[in-house]
Amino acid sequence: MRQLTIFRNWRTKRRSQSQPVVQIKIRDGQFHILGNGVWHSYWREPYHLLLTIPWTGFLALTVLCYVVTNAVFALLYLAQPASIANAKPGSFLDAFFFSVQTLASIGYGALYPQTVYANILVTIEAMVSLVGIALLTGLAFARFSRPTARVSFSHVAVIGPYEGVPTFIFRAANQRRNQILEAQIRLYLMRDETSAEGHAMRRFYELKLLRSRTPSFTLSWTVLHPIDEYSPFYGATPESLAQMRASVVVSLSGIDETVSQVIHARHTYSAQEILWNYCFVDIFHETADGHRYIDYNHFHDVLPLP
Repeated sequence: MRQLTIFRNWRTKRRSQSQPVVQIKIRDGQFHILGNGVWHSYWREPYHLLLTIPWTGFLALTVLCYVVTNAVFALLYLAQPASIANAKPGSFLDAFFFSVQTLASIGYGALYPQTVYANILVTIEAMVSLVGIALLTGLAFARFSRPTARVSFSHVAVIGPYEGVPTFIFRAANQRRNQILEAQIRLYLMRDETSAEGHAMRRFYELKLLRSRTPSFTLSWTVLHPIDEYSPFYGATPESLAQMRASVVVSLSGIDETVSQVIHARHTYSAQEILWNYCFVDIFHETADGHRYIDYNHFHDVLPLP
């Protein structure tokens, strides 16, 4: 496992932040950006942070902000004695629960503002309440409405004959058992190359598929890339792929019929996860009465070719 450190020059207001460091680890032929996609990496972007933080953290942060807001207003109410009618003199709890009633628009009972100062604070807190409830509602809805794709990819890909042509093959399955409409898959081969001038670079090659689109992706999809003279795989060997740190990136997209939103799924096969001269175990079977079924217990299983 190797580790790379990349410096990016970004123009920012602060010079101390002009050269952030991005660390990349190479493991099993795959590039892994440290901290990429994890919720705490968005600490400078509150909106993305609140969308990616786990639900437990989101609820804990909401409760914390709610308690702190009411505590701050309670202290402001206590700054003027006797600003809240029927409250015990100097009672933080009475001021706190009075703030809760104001922030939640519950309506006053025994406690109510009786000075101009208290009414001004109530007005400000009511405005804070309107903005806070709107933001919290929007964030909660955005988190619930984020489309997710439950697509499973075979643990390995194989290279074996199909119609007499060596073919790169892997499987995909829709775990939700609904339909992904207008689904399409794209494959990209990534590998390290050196230009004629001696510059090392990571090159991308799109792989042509026998069928890259389907009107409805419901159960299983076997993806096939023929390795002919036009394929980037042509003439490659397991050793050459490992030497070039080759990997195949799978990108699947479509429209989830349940929520009518576009969903995406990704997967990467490293050189070590590409098995040569293997084939997948058949998962389509037929019952005695002529009905067909799929056995997902062998979805990831492969067999060596003679």
